[in-house]
Amino acid sequence: MDPLVSTSWLADHLHDPELVVLDCTVWLQPSESGYTSVSGLPDHEAGHIPGAGFADLTGDLCDNSGSIRFDLPSPEQFCAAMEKLGVGDDSRVVLYDRAMSMWAARVWWMLRWVGFDRAALLDGGFRAWQDEGRPISTEPADRQPGNLTPRPRPRVVTDRHEVMAAISDDSVSLIDALGESQFRGEEMTYRRPGHIPGATNTPAMALIDPGSGRYRPLEELATMFPGDRSARTVTYCGGGIAASSDAFTLVRLGYEDVAVYTASLQEWAADDSNPLVTETGSPTETGTD
Repeated sequence: MDPLVSTSWLADHLHDPELVVLDCTVWLQPSESGYTSVSGLPDHEAGHIPGAGFADLTGDLCDNSGSIRFDLPSPEQFCAAMEKLGVGDDSRVVLYDRAMSMWAARVWWMLRWVGFDRAALLDGGFRAWQDEGRPISTEPADRQPGNLTPRPRPRVVTDRHEVMAAISDDSVSLIDALGESQFRGEEMTYRRPGHIPGATNTPAMALIDPGSGRYRPLEELATMFPGDRSARTVTYCGGGIAASSDAFTLVRLGYEDVAVYTASLQEWAADDSNPLVTETGSPTETGTD
């Protein structure tokens, strides 16, 4: 299955019995501590692609027991949550959101993590579907539970220990998916400003054409990722969401060994022993929580 499908493709296949369509919307709202995540369920209930269920990244699809937002549940817990949404081993899944496809990319990456490869993003998301005047429904999804077998791929996610080792390992590429001002250290969204030493910056927002909300053409995206496609490549951001859009694009471009540091800067910046630098290369000082 092509990992990126058009609105026309989805319209033609919307009633295929094995197809599961999922709205993955989350909204980030500024707060005193950076950002607060808010479920997109109310927007989903007000109108969604017909037959679509709601994949809640603020609820069933993450582990909320600790301090890391959007922390990964176990593969078994994630698969159980997807089963409730109708996803099984033989399903075809199309994911979309209302916010530049990053949340849908996170769910796509998690499905990849548990060994499921029959998923795709809807290019342009709900915005493209709505702008084209395609049908909208308020009816809740009515699907039988699926049977999704966990087949974990540990290498597609990573942790601070590998990232720390990668700083001094030229064979590993680190890519920061946050905005340029955050990368340079001009904007402090997390406890300390700056980026992980040795990382390059390819903002996830730059992957999307602002006029259409769709991913830019592959040949244009390839110029944004000029690295070695056979090398180990790790993406990160603040909470592993924007990083998933970068990782999704890297896979489409043929990169062979891509991982997302899912805890990203919310974990890294909170520990003063983890180095961060500004654009000038200077170590950053501790900020306020």
